[in-house]
Amino acid sequence: MSVEIEKYLPGDYKAGRFIGRAQAPDGPHVLTIENGTLFDLTDRAASVAGAIDRRVFDGGRAIGPVADGLPTGWTLLSPIDLQCVKACGVTFALSAIERVIEERARGDASLASEIRASLEKRVGSGIRSVVPGSDEAAQLKAALIEDGMWSQYLEVAIGPDAEVFSKSPVLSTVGAGAPIGVRSDSSWNNPEPEIVLIVDPRGEVVGATLGNDVNLRDFEGRSALLLSKAKDNTASCSIGPFIRLLDDGFTVDDVRQANVDLLIEGEDGYRLEGTNVMAEISRDPLDLVRQTLSEHHYPDGFVLFCGTLFAPTQDRDEPGAGFTHKPGDVVTISSQRLGSLVNTVTTSRDAPAWTMGFGEFARNLAARGLIERI
Repeated sequence: MSVEIEKYLPGDYKAGRFIGRAQAPDGPHVLTIENGTLFDLTDRAASVAGAIDRRVFDGGRAIGPVADGLPTGWTLLSPIDLQCVKACGVTFALSAIERVIEERARGDASLASEIRASLEKRVGSGIRSVVPGSDEAAQLKAALIEDGMWSQYLEVAIGPDAEVFSKSPVLSTVGAGAPIGVRSDSSWNNPEPEIVLIVDPRGEVVGATLGNDVNLRDFEGRSALLLSKAKDNTASCSIGPFIRLLDDGFTVDDVRQANVDLLIEGEDGYRLEGTNVMAEISRDPLDLVRQTLSEHHYPDGFVLFCGTLFAPTQDRDEPGAGFTHKPGDVVTISSQRLGSLVNTVTTSRDAPAWTMGFGEFARNLAARGLIERI
């Protein structure tokens, strides 16, 4: 039976151009979608990174209408391959500041309002419009330090430098329909619905897709130095379904104005919904790209998680215990112009092993006579 992919795509997919990947019996294939038709691009570009670098998006072998799905025996993969996987955290300054205010107020809403009003009076123009790295942000930082409310998270939320970290090794990401993993020894974790920018080796943004930056809140909460253990585990990075390429009908402005919706449905009947509103991001997506580039070079390009406004706090089992995943949770991350990224939660211990690293990838392409087209 063919794998249905139309259900993952945005409603206007026939008007857009997309690139992605699928696993066939002989190995990974590069796919494109244009005018509602699915094409196999592999004979022209054997990697998505290479296709993007060389702008090889046309001339593939027609497979058929998208509505017919993938060929029998094929499965959808993450739409990236050789790109580095980077992520930015605490990119929504308002939510970071509000969390500190709430902590300081110890849950008393009236006291939180009083603290907020005091900060706004001292800062001048109000914390809701502070621009990271600006003079107003520096004044807010001074006020927070004086009130004993400064934290390392606020430094990257309103300071001049964004938090940028490596999320996942090359070729380790999973795609739509695959299991996603959380560590079996984590007791507090959550999905992070985000937009992921696709950047070529020259630093140009060429497209966007959806991502789930699965996070272990208990590990990171114990120490920021445990960030790698909190973020990088087997099947802990999901990307997809396809990359939507930028064109006249889909631009960076569409990314800036996008809403990213989250739906979690548990086998226990639990249901949680939320939205990541990109218009509320405190750092422009292109500034995040610039800061990620910094003085670095990415010869195969990189992809960049832009961060999220939304973190689920709705109690699941006990009052005050908040949210954490359970095996079997179905996580759907969706956006009107990018489609839907759907995954089912398991543990990283029980998730399918990651076996195709770069060595196996290169050997597979060499055996198929495709290594020079990588």
